Amino acid sequence: MIVDCHTHVWRLEHWSQELLAEAGRARSESFNLDAPWEAHWQAMQAVDKAIVLGLRAQHVGLVVPNDYVVDYVRQHTDKLVGFASIDPNEPGYLDELHRTIEELNMSGVKLGPIYQNCHPMDSRMQPIYQYCQQKKLPILIHQGTTFSRKAPLKFSYPLLLEDVALAYPDLVMVIAHLGHPWIDETLVLIRKQPNFYSDVSALCYRPWQFYNGLVLASEYGVMHKLLFGSDFPFTTPQELIKALSSINQVPGNSGLARLSEEHLTALIERDTLGLLGLG
Repeated sequence: MIVDCHTHVWRLEHWSQELLAEAGRARSESFNLDAPWEAHWQAMQAVDKAIVLGLRAQHVGLVVPNDYVVDYVRQHTDKLVGFASIDPNEPGYLDELHRTIEELNMSGVKLGPIYQNCHPMDSRMQPIYQYCQQKKLPILIHQGTTFSRKAPLKFSYPLLLEDVALAYPDLVMVIAHLGHPWIDETLVLIRKQPNFYSDVSALCYRPWQFYNGLVLASEYGVMHKLLFGSDFPFTTPQELIKALSSINQVPGNSGLARLSEEHLTALIERDTLGLLGLG
């Protein structure tokens, strides 16, 4: 089974004009950021299951209603798993957390401290961690760089999450994007913390970084803690499968390390939902 653990749905009206302009400068102007239901569903034909995310981040200007995600997931409950996004800057954010889980039956939580201008151990974050640990809900957290000028990099350093792991030892957390560019730090963290994982999303279009990250994961013995994720619409699961299948072409005949085909196949076919307690 192939599970894409990191996919987005939104409409461009959920983005501020400032954030759209920043995204355009970071990527090709021709890149289509729109991620409506129809485009997502078409892309997800390449996988068996997909976790669907929005994002709520008033600070940078991206606010996707959780109901937009839920309304889509409910059309395909055999394939799609919805995660709520919670912004600790919003009044009533804990009410929204309870509503999305207890009334809308969402299966996990998406956080983005860098986008939400919030330290991962801020007092506002603690009730979210407590609730998710109690309810056995996994958290997918964006802990890496971004193109948004207003998003503070200091809140995105992956090692900040070690205090979260120690304070909430039963909390299951997935660090998005291998925490890039702090991939080394992410890998040593997930090696130490038994309930921490990382996905490999949004890296396949940086082939040298992607290759090096996977080699380092193999050397540290944590390939089994890496999850398949595309970060749709930034990439697709088809593109990620192709990149993983051809990753050993990156070093060419240089004599540099090659990745085990067995490990690569296992990454693509990982029982992600089982590991996150959703299987």
